[in-house]
Amino acid sequence: MFKIPFLDVPPLTSAAGTVRLPGSKSISNRLLLLAALAEGQSRIHDLLEADDTAVMLDSLQRLGCAWRREADGVLVIEGLGGRLPAAQAELFLGNAGTAMRPLAAALALLAARDGGRYTLSGVARMHERPIKDLIDALRGLGCRIEDLGQPGYPPLCVAGPTPLRLDQPVRVRGDVSSQFLTALLMTLPLVAQQDLVIEVEGELISRPYIEITLALLERFGVTVQREAWQRFTIPAGSRLRTPGALYVEGDASAASYFIALGAIAATRAPLRIEGVGSAALQGDVRFADFAQAMGASVRMEANAIEVSRGAWPLKALDVDCVAIPDAAMTLAVMALFADAPTRLRGIASWRVKETDRIAAMATELRKLGAQVEEGADWIRVHPPAAFRRARIRTYDDHRMAMCFALTALNAKVPVRIDDPACVAKTFPDYFETLFERVEAGEVPVIAIDGPTASGKGTLAHEVARELGYQVLDSGSLYRAAALAAQRAGVDWADADAVAALCPGLPLRFEADRILLGDEDVSEALRQEAIGLGASAVAAHPAVRLALHQLQLSFRRAPGLVADGRDMGTVVFPDAQLKIFLTASPEARAERRHKQLISKGISTNIVGLLAALRRRDEQDRNRSTAPLKPASDAKELDNSALSIEESVQQVLAWWSEAQAFPG
Repeated sequence: MFKIPFLDVPPLTSAAGTVRLPGSKSISNRLLLLAALAEGQSRIHDLLEADDTAVMLDSLQRLGCAWRREADGVLVIEGLGGRLPAAQAELFLGNAGTAMRPLAAALALLAARDGGRYTLSGVARMHERPIKDLIDALRGLGCRIEDLGQPGYPPLCVAGPTPLRLDQPVRVRGDVSSQFLTALLMTLPLVAQQDLVIEVEGELISRPYIEITLALLERFGVTVQREAWQRFTIPAGSRLRTPGALYVEGDASAASYFIALGAIAATRAPLRIEGVGSAALQGDVRFADFAQAMGASVRMEANAIEVSRGAWPLKALDVDCVAIPDAAMTLAVMALFADAPTRLRGIASWRVKETDRIAAMATELRKLGAQVEEGADWIRVHPPAAFRRARIRTYDDHRMAMCFALTALNAKVPVRIDDPACVAKTFPDYFETLFERVEAGEVPVIAIDGPTASGKGTLAHEVARELGYQVLDSGSLYRAAALAAQRAGVDWADADAVAALCPGLPLRFEADRILLGDEDVSEALRQEAIGLGASAVAAHPAVRLALHQLQLSFRRAPGLVADGRDMGTVVFPDAQLKIFLTASPEARAERRHKQLISKGISTNIVGLLAALRRRDEQDRNRSTAPLKPASDAKELDNSALSIEESVQQVLAWWSEAQAFPG
């Protein structure tokens, strides 16, 4: 996951491959609560691992529910049989509506029946998301609920015991959020000594989410009788009993981003999305129908979807999105690539989600050059005449970040996504998944060259970490070639044989580790003998040519920071920023001396200084790729600078080179 202030997504040109979706958030949190309240042990397979499920699991643990993860990833929950061991608890639920609403209902009912006191709170935005209609319904049943902040919003305190009034239908509004009805349906079986009736006031929005709830209740042994979408009856004597093994299908809302990706950019072969399909419980799987209406080529299987570009540009729509409120956000981004304005209706629930999504969507789409109109429950998007480079605010809303990353499919200008880590709410590795399946037009490169012991490797890793970019340590490439040759029994003097090994080197740089295949070779590459071997193989033009191609392969989205001695002059002459990092020989010798001493290696600073000067002379006078600054490089003398100061200077130069309005 990219835990950085912003992520620059380069212009993307095409997409291919297979995506395996994370588990559905809606199903995961429903199953967690039902399993906790039910009788018996539940084993949940393919559960979503993200912020929203983490806060639910933490809350269940605080309430006395035991759970554990097994080695194969299965989550085992010991059901409480509707009895809470903890009579008091303070629960923090982040910004997870799928946790806040049903937990509030469950705790209100159980506190009323058995006694107890429970507080529920969340982040600031959660305290702005209305819950009044659910509170009113629960108070009508006799539950005692205290507003701890603004009335009708979290934080809340539920307490008891209090007498429950179950002889009259409980009324709840259906036109604000379907989660209110879901909360009642999931929890009223706990007190169903008689038939319990729920009557919905107004039009019920997001009906597919209620269908999920009813289907999951059926699995737990509770069959709810439904009259149209206005009246629901929970039969007397209903009890939640686990079926044992439970499976979470892939997240259909998350599928929408990759359906859109295929519709826009899968031009050579279909993009395959696994985890949902025609057999899915989730209504958002219908997003595929909307994409098809816009011109995408879609093929459905029971548990997979294949999508490729069909009509181009996409066809504009005027559609009611009440059945796919979350996935409809992706349609707003697809509208940028349409042949005329697209109007999305029936999206009033956007106003009370993680942010006011109608306002947020309109604001950010305008930054890209689109003309946008909005109303209480609709938005109209006019495709831009030309895409503008823009910085997208995400409002701590995972879906804003995921949707707007797709705007880089304009293939001409990059987009900057603020707070990319907000995707942790439902899809922590979304950006990694996206970048593995796309090709980018112009992947940005920062080239850092300099003499030995100048600190370019450390600087490159720190800059890459700040930007979320790939790292190429070219010095380690030559060391890896020497190591591979040694292991293969190839003489370092045999240029052709060493060169033949280079193209297939499976080298990866991960944090502080260097991996050759699955093996951590960090220590092996630091051996003195391998260092001598690296110098020997680097002298062969054939080896340098073979490694040149391998170096180019590291240029992948979202970007690359490459360090070496000829990154800006030979390997990446088109790098957007070139740094020539240097320091006085004395400063470099002192750093190397401290480094070796810290590792318990006895050394002499005078000898180190002499060796550095000899190495500098050799590097400057090499016949192949001599060490010198690129003509357009910025020189950075870090003799008196800390690594933090050096990093900030490079980032400042990068900001000048990569301006993002907004």
